[in-house]
Amino acid sequence: MLLNLQSLFQGEHFPPTFPTVILPALLTFGDKSAEGVLVDTVAIPWFEIIKRFDADPAAYGINSRTWEEIIAGAYRVAGCDEVILTPRSGDKGRDVIATMRGIGSIRIFDQVKAYKPGHVVTADDVRSLLGVITAAQNVSKGVITTTGCFAPRVATDPYLRPYMPYRLELRDKDVLFPWLKELAGRQK
Repeated sequence: MLLNLQSLFQGEHFPPTFPTVILPALLTFGDKSAEGVLVDTVAIPWFEIIKRFDADPAAYGINSRTWEEIIAGAYRVAGCDEVILTPRSGDKGRDVIATMRGIGSIRIFDQVKAYKPGHVVTADDVRSLLGVITAAQNVSKGVITTTGCFAPRVATDPYLRPYMPYRLELRDKDVLFPWLKELAGRQK
């Protein structure tokens, strides 16, 4: 699968004479499951895009689907045994499903919010994910990952706070970018 570099970045305008750069996809995929497609491996361009964040930490021009792929790749690099990238629509409030097997197996539903600076994840967004993980019988934890930040008082909301951090985790840009950078450092 090949990926047009220009298609990764929304809002960045390339001159008509700018050559189209084609890269291998960020991830390689295996079998389809009832929930989406299994992520087999993380390709070298994933690491290169993460390294670009040092030069351009804003990195907000990346389209939302590519962010979902970046987060799926992060779980794979972090050592999850199974990572599923859900379909673009009909994902039931889950963008990435990551499973770590072993003693105390863990299954995570991650909802990725690719937001520009100034756009916040609301308490209602977080409550929505809490509803998803409460209704699902096959999940240990829900994570909302955002390139932005959370609305004030979300972390102290009396209906959400009892679930954090063991059942519900909020990963904003201040946690996300260092995590990705640490993972990218694992490239051989």
